Amino acid sequence: MRSAKKAALTAPRATALAALLAFGAGVAWAQAGNYPITPKQRSTAQQVAQEGVPLSELSPNAPDSYTVKSGDTLWDISKLFLKSPWRWPELWGMNMDQIRNPHLIYPGQVLFLDKSNGRGRLRVGEPVGAGGRLSPRIRASDVNAGIPAINLAQIEPFLNEAVIFEPNALAAAPRIVAAQENRKLLTKGDLAYTRGDLQGQRNFRVFREPAPLVDPTTREILGYEAVYLGTVELTRRADAPGTNLADTTAIVPDTFTITSTRQEITTGDRLAPVPAREFYNHVPRAPEGDMVGQIVSVYGEAVRAGQNQIVALNRGKRDGLEPGHVLALWTNGRTIVDRTDPKNPSVKLPDERHGLLYVFRTFDRMSYALILSVKEPVSAGDRFTAP
Repeated sequence: MRSAKKAALTAPRATALAALLAFGAGVAWAQAGNYPITPKQRSTAQQVAQEGVPLSELSPNAPDSYTVKSGDTLWDISKLFLKSPWRWPELWGMNMDQIRNPHLIYPGQVLFLDKSNGRGRLRVGEPVGAGGRLSPRIRASDVNAGIPAINLAQIEPFLNEAVIFEPNALAAAPRIVAAQENRKLLTKGDLAYTRGDLQGQRNFRVFREPAPLVDPTTREILGYEAVYLGTVELTRRADAPGTNLADTTAIVPDTFTITSTRQEITTGDRLAPVPAREFYNHVPRAPEGDMVGQIVSVYGEAVRAGQNQIVALNRGKRDGLEPGHVLALWTNGRTIVDRTDPKNPSVKLPDERHGLLYVFRTFDRMSYALILSVKEPVSAGDRFTAP
């Protein structure tokens, strides 16, 4: 296997590929600053690039080679080669000459794991053609073509729907005061009449019943979470010509059309502007410092959560949490009575680590995270730490 890899990755090929990747990385960085690589991550990668990764840090089942497939994520590939997938800078740093930007890894590329001299180094190439040789190939440098950090389908619905209002901004937000033809419930295509300052916006999300989110330990209100109902678009402003011909002194509401619904909308529901869409591809990584906190709530109506569900955390931007941070989940050890001791003392069993969280959205004092993996159901009060 080693001889095949050596033949496939000749010096001219490596040099050419490195040049292509470096060029592509430069174009990608010029096009968008959506792929942050921190100084610490770069430093780690540079250090690892000099000597490789100890074999003890590799996954026991790490393959000698792997062909990147459509649908793969950086998290998947990191798990394939490393015991701790959040340590992706070390996977990237195995060969910085060829992988200058970890986001420029594409379906069809082949990753080769070199385990010579007791260290692990990753090489990147292309499938061997009919002639048995690899040839350089120019690839369009569209940053969206590279593999994502994680499966974005798992979090994309929550990027606009899961919102923590700090403080309860919905209390003063525009509100629906009446419905078309005195209807009680509104669905897509119906008209809704609202009052409140639109601040020049036309497109809004609709929320209901903001509830306080309370820190499990301090009992401090950290923010307010509301039920997402759908979206509306401004159809006619209150001051539009012809809206108040009969009585020029009457209060006239703005008119909105319901453009989408997750649940039925009714009077009293509140409006919040639709934020500008952001390109999301934060890479999984560990926080740079110590991190300890608790789960505040499970998103939605569930009391306990499992894999691929969303939870709210009592740590946010002010605590150093950023999108992409990976956290370890811990289950609280039970308190038991030691029946083997004649005095029957109470004994607190140790906490056990049993899962991983992926932070995808942060607010000042709170964050939302996706449960990547878990052994036991998760509930409010459960503890998390840096991995």
